[in-house]
Amino acid sequence: MKRRKILALTIIGPLFLGACTNPYDPVQRAFTGGLIGAGAGAAAGGMAAGAIGLGIGAGVGAVLGAVGAAVSTPPAPQFVRG
Repeated sequence: MKRRKILALTIIGPLFLGACTNPYDPVQRAFTGGLIGAGAGAAAGGMAAGAIGLGIGAGVGAVLGAVGAAVSTPPAPQFVRG
C-alpha cells in the first residue's frame, strides 16, 4: 500500500506542476517536461527493474521529457490591435 502511494505521488505530483507554466516559454516547458519525464521514468524503471531501474528510469525520462518539451514549444500568438 505504501508503495502505491509513493508511485501515485511520483506520477501525479509533476502533472500538477505542469499546469503552472507558460506554454510558450521553452525553458519552462523543458523544466516541466523533465519533471514529468522523471516521474514517469522512475515509475516505469521501478516496476521493471527495482531500485536500480528507478534511478536509471528517472534519469532517462528526465532527459527525454526535457528535450521533447523544449523542441515542441509552440510559437507565441501574435495579437493585432485594430
